[in-house]
Amino acid sequence: MKQLFERLRYGILTKNPVFIQMLGLCPALAATNTVKNAIGMGLAVLFVLTCSNLLVSLLQNFISPQIRLISYMIIIAGFVSIVDLLIQAYFHNLSAALGVFIPLIISNCMILGRAEEYASKVKPMKALFDGLGMGLGFLIALIVIASLREILGNGSFLGIHIPLFSENFKPASIFLHAPGGFLALAFVIAAVQKWSKKEAKR
Repeated sequence: MKQLFERLRYGILTKNPVFIQMLGLCPALAATNTVKNAIGMGLAVLFVLTCSNLLVSLLQNFISPQIRLISYMIIIAGFVSIVDLLIQAYFHNLSAALGVFIPLIISNCMILGRAEEYASKVKPMKALFDGLGMGLGFLIALIVIASLREILGNGSFLGIHIPLFSENFKPASIFLHAPGGFLALAFVIAAVQKWSKKEAKR
C-alpha cells in the first residue's frame, strides 16, 4: 500500500506533469483563464488518464508490441469520447468554453507517455494509482495557475468577487489572455523551483 500512495505523491509533488516535467502545457495555458474551466479540464484529464492507464495495464499481455502505440491512442480516444459526450450533455457552458480542447486530450503527450512508460509494464493497481497521481497533479497545477490568472485578471475566484485589494485596484486583464497564461505559468514554475531547491538542501 505504501508503494501505491508513493505513486500519488510522485504525480502530485515529485514529478508534477506541469511544474516539473513541463507536459500538457497547451491545456495548462488555454483552459486556465478561469478556475471553473481549469477544474473542468483537469477532471476530464484525470478521468481519461486514470481509466486509460488501468485498461492499458489490463491489456498489456494482449497488445502486440508492433501496434502498441496505435492501440494506446485508440484506448485514450475512447475515454476522451466518453468525457466529451458527458460534458456536452450535462455541462453545456463548460463544453462551449473549452471547445476543441476536450477532444485534443487525445494528443496529450502526458497521457500517452504514462501508458507507454509505466502502465504497460506494471500491474493494474500500480497503473491505476499512477494515473490518479499524475491526473491529480495536473488538476492541481491547472487550479493554481487559473486561480492566479482569475484573481489578478478579474479580481474574482470561481466567478465570485473577492475584496483582496483596495477599491482602487484595477484588474490586470492581460492575465485573462494568452500572454497572461505564460506569465502566470512562469511565476508558478519559478516558485516551485525555488521550493524544490530548498527541499533538496534539507
